[in-house]
Amino acid sequence: MSELTATVTPPKRRHRNLAQGVVESIGASIRDGVLKPGEKLPTESVIMELHGVSRTVVREAISHLQAAGLVETRHGIGTFVLEPPAPPLLISADTIRTIGDVLAILELRISLETEAAWLAAARRTDEQVREMAAALERIVQGGSVEADVQFHLLIAQATGNRYFVDILTHLGTTIIPRARVNSAQLAHDDPAVYLERVNREHEDIYNAILRRDPEGARAAMRTHLSNSRERLRKAQEETAAAA
Repeated sequence: MSELTATVTPPKRRHRNLAQGVVESIGASIRDGVLKPGEKLPTESVIMELHGVSRTVVREAISHLQAAGLVETRHGIGTFVLEPPAPPLLISADTIRTIGDVLAILELRISLETEAAWLAAARRTDEQVREMAAALERIVQGGSVEADVQFHLLIAQATGNRYFVDILTHLGTTIIPRARVNSAQLAHDDPAVYLERVNREHEDIYNAILRRDPEGARAAMRTHLSNSRERLRKAQEETAAAA
C-alpha cells in the first residue's frame, strides 16, 4: 500500500450513511494535516477497497468534500486537496455591545481606513468621486447612517483593493458609532452641532480625495476617526466615574 493510500483509513465504526463515513475519514485526514494541500487523493478504486463501499458511495462522498471546499476534482487527473478556507471574521453586530467594543472597532478602522483614504486619493476615478459626492450630500441633508456607511465603502472601492471592501462590507453599519450608541448624547453635544462637526470631517476627506491629495486624505480620515474615538473615550470615562 502506498503512503498516500495509507493516509485515508476506514472509520472504526460503520455509519448508516456510508458516504458520510467516507467524508468524515478523508475530512479528518485533511484537517489533521495527514493529507496536505495540493496532494492527490487515492483513486476511487482504492477508497472503495479501504472503506468497503461502492463506487457510487465514493463519488457521493467526493461530491460532499467538494461542496465543503476541501477538495477539487480535475477531470482526467484526479481529486486534490485544497488550501483550507480562511476562517470567517468574528466581528458582527452581536459582538459589539459596549462603548469599549465600539472604541475597539474605531481603533481597527483608524489603522485600516487611513490607508484606504490615501490609496483612494491616488487611484480614484471621476465616477467614484461623483458617487462619493452624492453619498456626502445624503449625509449632510439627513444624517443618514446608511449614507455614512456608503461613503466609507465608496472610499474603500476607490482603492482598487477588494479586501478593504470585503472587511468594511462585513462590518456593515457597525463601522458607524452612532448606529450602536447615541454619540451626541454621550458627548453631551447638541445633536445638530454634533452632526455639523461630523459632516465637516466627511467634507474634508472628500475634498482631499477630489484634489488627489493622498496625504491630505489620510490626515482627514485619521482626524475624523480619532475625533470619534476621543468623544467616545471621554463618554466611557464619565460613565465609569458615575458608576
